[in-house]
Amino acid sequence: MRFGILGETRAWRDDGAEVPLGGPSRRALLALLLLRPGEAVPADRLANELGPHGAPSAHALQSQVSRLRAALGPAAVIERTGTGYRIVVADDDVDACRFERLAAEGRAALGEGDARRAVTLLRAALRLWRGPALAELPESETARAAAVRLEELRLAAQEDRIEAELRLGEHHATVPEPALEPHEPAPELPEPHESVPEPRELVPELRELVGRHPLRERPAALLMRALAACGEQAEALVVFEETRRRLAEELGADPSAELAGLHRELLSAGPSPSPAAPPAQLTSFVGRGAELAEVGELLRTARLVTLTGPGGVGKTRLSVEAAAAETGEVCFAELAALRDGAGLAQVLLGALGLRQNGLQLAGGPRTPVERLVTALSDRALLLVLDNCEHLVEEVAALVARLLAACPRLRVLATSREPLGIGGEHVRQVRPLDGEAAVRLFTDRARAARRGFAAGPELVRRICAALDDLPLAIELAAARLRTLDVDDLAGRLDDLLAVTARGNRTPDRRHRTLRSVVDWSWALLSESEQRAARRFTVFAGGATTRAALRVCDTDEDTLESLVDKSLLESVGGGRLRMLETVRAYGAERLAAAGERADARRAHARYFLDLALTADPRLRRAEQLAWLPVLVAEHDNVLAALRRSVEAREVDTALRLVAAASAYLWIRGVAASAAPQAIALLDAVGDAPPRGLGEEYATCVLVAASTAAGRPAWQRHRAAAGKALAAAWPGTLAGRYPAALLLWMMRNASEAESHGAYELVRAQRDSPEPWARAAALYVSGFGELGTGDTAAAERAFDRAADGFRALGDRWGAALTLDVLAGLASGRGDRARAVELTDRALALTDELGALDDCADLLVNRGDQLAACDPEAARADYARAAGLARRAGSPAGLAAALRGLGDLALLGDDLAEAERLYTDALERIDPHWVKSVGNRVRTLAGLGRVAEARGDHATARARYRQSAASASAIGSSVPDALRMLGLPEPVVKAVSAR
Repeated sequence: MRFGILGETRAWRDDGAEVPLGGPSRRALLALLLLRPGEAVPADRLANELGPHGAPSAHALQSQVSRLRAALGPAAVIERTGTGYRIVVADDDVDACRFERLAAEGRAALGEGDARRAVTLLRAALRLWRGPALAELPESETARAAAVRLEELRLAAQEDRIEAELRLGEHHATVPEPALEPHEPAPELPEPHESVPEPRELVPELRELVGRHPLRERPAALLMRALAACGEQAEALVVFEETRRRLAEELGADPSAELAGLHRELLSAGPSPSPAAPPAQLTSFVGRGAELAEVGELLRTARLVTLTGPGGVGKTRLSVEAAAAETGEVCFAELAALRDGAGLAQVLLGALGLRQNGLQLAGGPRTPVERLVTALSDRALLLVLDNCEHLVEEVAALVARLLAACPRLRVLATSREPLGIGGEHVRQVRPLDGEAAVRLFTDRARAARRGFAAGPELVRRICAALDDLPLAIELAAARLRTLDVDDLAGRLDDLLAVTARGNRTPDRRHRTLRSVVDWSWALLSESEQRAARRFTVFAGGATTRAALRVCDTDEDTLESLVDKSLLESVGGGRLRMLETVRAYGAERLAAAGERADARRAHARYFLDLALTADPRLRRAEQLAWLPVLVAEHDNVLAALRRSVEAREVDTALRLVAAASAYLWIRGVAASAAPQAIALLDAVGDAPPRGLGEEYATCVLVAASTAAGRPAWQRHRAAAGKALAAAWPGTLAGRYPAALLLWMMRNASEAESHGAYELVRAQRDSPEPWARAAALYVSGFGELGTGDTAAAERAFDRAADGFRALGDRWGAALTLDVLAGLASGRGDRARAVELTDRALALTDELGALDDCADLLVNRGDQLAACDPEAARADYARAAGLARRAGSPAGLAAALRGLGDLALLGDDLAEAERLYTDALERIDPHWVKSVGNRVRTLAGLGRVAEARGDHATARARYRQSAASASAIGSSVPDALRMLGLPEPVVKAVSAR
């Protein structure tokens, strides 16, 4: 038997005959049971939902159930279970459940790049609708919520179907409909085949959607894309302008970052500067025109393309050229230096120009994958993942998740094997054909030797001996600086005699390439070989200065390695080594017994660099030094990992402490957390003598992720004692940033381990940054006693201290708190001025998530007097938080929009926004406490406005419990957060 609740409640037997169900009460009863087939529904809920006054008695309800059983017959079983009833039918026999399954499968197919299958599934899903969902249920909260959810899924499925059709439309494809089961109702049977409409044919439907949902941005974006696809660029721009105007007039909001990005694409603006661009190429691109065109064509219709082939065949170069041909936004991520999959998401965040968490610690211990999904959820971007073969399982899992969650994302990967996930289009990159190989060798030979000339037969013989592999050809051509072409050909014949005969398998090609690298290596002097093999310890390249020291060599030797193509100069004074050469050199380094010594030299260099940078990151030089450490991020992490693996505890502790200020300011502490956790396991329960402060800093870094919480609980007490010993009284320790982080990490704990007193004692410290931080912390202490005047004086002095040092990080923290105090006493103009100044500082640091947090704060300051300006700030903050991949920043923006919806008496929208915000807030993270308090209070106000006093009391109690963690009395904490006085009284009374 089949059931329908997507419209009038109906039932059909297997032969398609409709079952007479009886009156409205019986139909409503069946609909309520079918909302969750197989799940028990309490009898009292059924009674309350059956009509405006409920069923008159349990006996009356039982009577209705008996009549419904009789109408349905034995094909559908209605069971009494405990205190309720349930209907025992398969999910797929209910049209709503079947719709949800088909819609989810359609969206998944769209996410995997299989637009044809997506269209088939989504059309089948949407054809199940016969009218409004749950049309015969009486008006009730349950019915309203269920109907709203189903209608929202219907709209999303319609949007997904249109997007899939847009991808296929230009090919005029025919999409077969899936066969229906025999007992599906005849009126729902589709046509046997339907063609995919052209983009122009979708325009009327999209205009109607935009008309019905004028403030929903996805239909507007789809309409813009459809118009652009059929050549009506000007019309597409008009749609954007109309949408922008409606958002401004009705919400006071700007278009989202995603819609604005589509607008920029239509205006042919360049890609965003924040993602990492493909590496600039210093040589011409030879012999891959057809492959490049094929890859470009694939990327126009497929969402995942993988280039496979042996090492040295040219996969990376082809991907770079394909990315360069893209007109939209591109991000290039090089994975060769990544040791394992644990840091994969971190690398992609870095390539996208995003930080792990905010300057103000607003992100909490959220995972990098969550941040990636948030950042890419509706962003039109081509992500190029180069050298995936050593992480193929981890890359496949992450790519599958990103493509499913981010419908406008495309991925181009290079690997020696496919990723093996749905929707993947694999293209094997083969060696150059004979003519192209000759052209490549000739081009590179002329660059290496002026006046190069050789017969094409000789060049062809050289290239054939090299299996026409581009990397092998380039390495061989570079030898012409010291050899003539005849000598080169003779040596190649001797070296490659075995592999030059007959057909070669890919493995043989790879061995040929290795032979060429081996031969190139043999031509190096001993000093060049030593420098080259030691260079392999760098991750992601190195500056010339770093290479000179770690490789223990001179500039002439490095220049010679560049001339011989063993190293590449990539600009900015940096050198890098091709991955194939690096892997070979690493083997030579191990064979020479020099690996441990080279790694120690590498760790010492980057420890010295971090120690040099650390004090400068708390002063005006921070803008100059942050990029230095950003460029060396992979090297710092590699040095830390190797030191931990070698159990060189002293070096590892000093390195994590010296780099900690950079990690916190840039928001990437989580990238070092796995090594910090492993290091603490090696250290044990007590810090090494003389390294207590480094040990405490390591504990803080470990605690920056959820995985580090056990380590934090185990080591917190010992770390607190070690930090107190390092900063006794007014004496200064080595890492003052750790003091501030220690207090903030302990602020919400029942026992703070003396964190507040420890930091506050540094108000007279000889270290100026520590003094400013101590004054900042002291201000919170004064707030805890209710002395806001004293608190403001402390914060003012802290701000002066940070400004005198030129530290934008500390100054932004302090200005934000001062703005909150000004807002709390009603001085909105002062609050906005201070927030604007903090925003200017975070802009200099390039902190998107911190800017989002400050925009929310400014929105809070403006909400009472200028709600439209507040709405614009919340909307901008939401867009920035999505770009930054910050769940906490997005939660704060949604909470602000919820406040405005409540102010406008839109209870349903307010509840939706508050609920969405609450799901994104980490309740244990100190910087999220304020937003949690306000969100819970908002949900309490919504419940109270609906007359649901029990729920209101429960929400107010939760809000008060969270407010108590701020440190002052609950009423004072609520006032400091800017909550209206009636809300303060309501929450405090619970």
